[in-house]
Amino acid sequence: MCGIVGFYGPDDVAHDIVFGLTALQHRGQDAAGIATFDDNFHLCKGNGLISDVFRPKQLKKLKGNIGIGHARYTTQGSNDAELAQPFTTSYPFGLAMVHNGNVINFRSAAKRLHEKYHVLPKTSNDLELIMYTFASELRLKNLDNLSVIDIFDAVETTQELVKGAYATITVIAGHGLLAFNDPLGIRPLVLGRRDTERGPIYAFASESTCFDYLGFEFIKNVGPGQAIFIDQNFQVHYKNPYSLPKNFCVFEHIYFAREDSTIHGRLVARERVRLGKMLARKVIESGIQPDMVIDVPSSGYFAASGLAEAIGVPYRRALVKNNHMGRSFIVSSQAGREDIVKKKLNPIREFVAGKKIAVVDDSIVRGTTSRRIVRILREAGAAEVYFISSAPPITSPCIYGIDMAMSTELIAANYTEEEICRYIEADKVIYQSVEDLQELFAEERGHGGSCFACFTGQYPTGDVTKYLRHIQEERQSHRSDKKGPDVIPSVSAKAPEPTEH
Repeated sequence: MCGIVGFYGPDDVAHDIVFGLTALQHRGQDAAGIATFDDNFHLCKGNGLISDVFRPKQLKKLKGNIGIGHARYTTQGSNDAELAQPFTTSYPFGLAMVHNGNVINFRSAAKRLHEKYHVLPKTSNDLELIMYTFASELRLKNLDNLSVIDIFDAVETTQELVKGAYATITVIAGHGLLAFNDPLGIRPLVLGRRDTERGPIYAFASESTCFDYLGFEFIKNVGPGQAIFIDQNFQVHYKNPYSLPKNFCVFEHIYFAREDSTIHGRLVARERVRLGKMLARKVIESGIQPDMVIDVPSSGYFAASGLAEAIGVPYRRALVKNNHMGRSFIVSSQAGREDIVKKKLNPIREFVAGKKIAVVDDSIVRGTTSRRIVRILREAGAAEVYFISSAPPITSPCIYGIDMAMSTELIAANYTEEEICRYIEADKVIYQSVEDLQELFAEERGHGGSCFACFTGQYPTGDVTKYLRHIQEERQSHRSDKKGPDVIPSVSAKAPEPTEH
């Protein structure tokens, strides 16, 4: 999962790109990059947070009224700085591209590029596959008289050849700004506009919260399979979307997106409250009687408040978060995640001591972070701790850009709820039901459906067995210098502390 932005207006756009990326920092903390264009491409990228990579000295060099930016969260490959986006290529015209998502036919697409177009990707970043496939198709057109139809034809062929989840933004030097999605619309992308005295500024971004910060008007979501091109006269051109149904990632609503974003007509905060209220039935049926409901900040807040309201139990914010620490889920190692949890969450002992606590988190992925949270509450004096997940059990790997790509890393894929409860040392574990989640995000208001693959194992792109095998081989290769593969440890009473995942 990553954050992407693109801006095109009458004046330099570097500062808008930086502020836009800052609003999307929650989507990626590994690396960041910006490419702008005037007569040439100007590129700045590196490892770290937005504030680490872009200093005033670098921003002065990022000239141009069109540009793109990227905040990287590594799901595949390494954290090498050379893999930071944007990527550029000089032919045809000069292209700079960013993307959010994950290509699932990397090997076959790379082979086709090499055999048909004689292009050899330099890195393992799947953005290269998208960019070079698009560039190879574009160069077959009449480049002396390139039309919008030519651009959209190249997009359509790219979408046919490159499989997986991707939202992309591309600068076509001397022509304009292009955005397109995969045919199923798995990843988010929105279009906005801000009017100025010198003319309009158009922007694409992963989430609408970016527009709130910068004073842009939301125009529309980039639909599944859709392409939008803004030409040099600031005319907006639309390619009709595919007829396939939308399969938007439901985990965006549960965890990844910011609560103040609106995605496909749904305010994320409101949907999380509804998730909490839906949990009330299962909590009541379980027979537990908590004294208070608390959240794991900050993605668990709205679900916790919804649950507390529905069961008539006080809500308290009893875990205080150090906002200067990163999101533990998107840290690349379990040791790093454990360390962040220890440092970023501090219990308010006066609220917790002697109480039966229902703690609501967005999900339980590997279980080790959940266990640490339970221990923190017990050390603060909680009498009982009930761990409640606003997501159903995650039983299948996500292959579309969220870092949970091996079944051996997913505790719910290997153990029962009772065993999970024992492992995380809670008095009770309660999950959202898949059926309730599917009902909440069923197709309505013309916005289409959602992808539930990580809960059901039913992937919208079809049979992915071969790709899952490739992912496992890659991860084992990257971890070959460690003591052993990442697996869920024993859930016995004397289970050892895991070293990874």
